[in-house]
Amino acid sequence: MHKVSNNRSSCPVSTVLDLMGDRWSLLIVRDLFMQRTTFSDFLAAPEKISSNILTDRLQKLKGYQIIDYTHDPKNRKIKKYFLTDMGIDLYPIICEMSYWSKKHLDMEFYPLSVTWFAENENKTLDQIIENDTQSYIAFRKKIKRSLAG
Repeated sequence: MHKVSNNRSSCPVSTVLDLMGDRWSLLIVRDLFMQRTTFSDFLAAPEKISSNILTDRLQKLKGYQIIDYTHDPKNRKIKKYFLTDMGIDLYPIICEMSYWSKKHLDMEFYPLSVTWFAENENKTLDQIIENDTQSYIAFRKKIKRSLAG
């Protein structure tokens, strides 16, 4: 559990927004769920985050214990990022936001989102969250094993 200090109020919503409410942090968490793991992977996302902002948000998320990283054994300069258990627990928020957008926003979604919606069409939100969370946990184990040598 992460100790919070200097928050605006003791409201839980306000505090989560203080931690995650900038325009990039949840997108980085989303990208990690999409199995993007490196700085270059994050830079290649369609939202086009700048490298200095990305560096800041990765440090912030690591400081909040939302993410962690390990060095690639073949190239120690490359960090492989992954979600901690606390970061994985953000998935229901991301999932809910996706479905809220689909329900209330008249827009053309990114092809990957369209595919994700189609794949999950006949599932409950709980089923989607459970399946995607378990898939990510398996992916994280694989990443850690491969990086351990």
